Amino acid sequence: MRAYTGDGDVNEETTAAIARIREEVCVLHAELVRYGLVAWTAGNVSGRVPGTDLFVIKPSGISYDDLTPESIVVCDADGVLVDGDLSPSSDTDAHAYVYRHMPDVGGVVHTHSTYATAWAARGESIPCVLTAMGDEFGGEIPVGPFALIGDDSIGRGIVKTLSGHNSPAVLMQNHGVFTIGKDARAAVKAAVMCEDVARTVHIARQLGEPIPIPQDDVARLYDRYQNVYGQR
Repeated sequence: MRAYTGDGDVNEETTAAIARIREEVCVLHAELVRYGLVAWTAGNVSGRVPGTDLFVIKPSGISYDDLTPESIVVCDADGVLVDGDLSPSSDTDAHAYVYRHMPDVGGVVHTHSTYATAWAARGESIPCVLTAMGDEFGGEIPVGPFALIGDDSIGRGIVKTLSGHNSPAVLMQNHGVFTIGKDARAAVKAAVMCEDVARTVHIARQLGEPIPIPQDDVARLYDRYQNVYGQR
């Protein structure tokens, strides 16, 4: 492949980066299956290629079992296929719009995971009633507007909803979950956690009205988890 760098020049470093991100994104698709976030060929992971206006994404309609790093396709910032023998995901325009308008995002994930998508079908945000939500999402998981696949309408809804919001996840009404992260792995983690808390809060509501966490405490939880938790 002649690596695209925005000016047409071949760049060995970019070529190596594309190969690395392709492999990483291929492996991360298996995590969607492992955590039960996808069915059949639905769902996708994409990853930005650092230092370029390129990203890689799952090809459309391909079984997760058949994915290889070589089958992961490369697109430019407009979602146009740059390298690969297969058609990109039908959600490519949404991913491309996010990358163009959220420069700090390095990974995007889309799933129709059961519990989170059930909230999306109701057009209802998931309230912050769990410390795990304060940690990971810094508040509620918001709902984005209804939009049809086929252009960048979904991407516009994602960006508008998440801009200025702590949450790396959005429930697109009547559709499913989109998550973002500093890289593809972080976006996959957000998708896993989104489904986990969606399930727990749903079960809690069967028992009664969940108790919301005060916003000041949510802010403390979020700050600790984002800046103190784990290894540095």
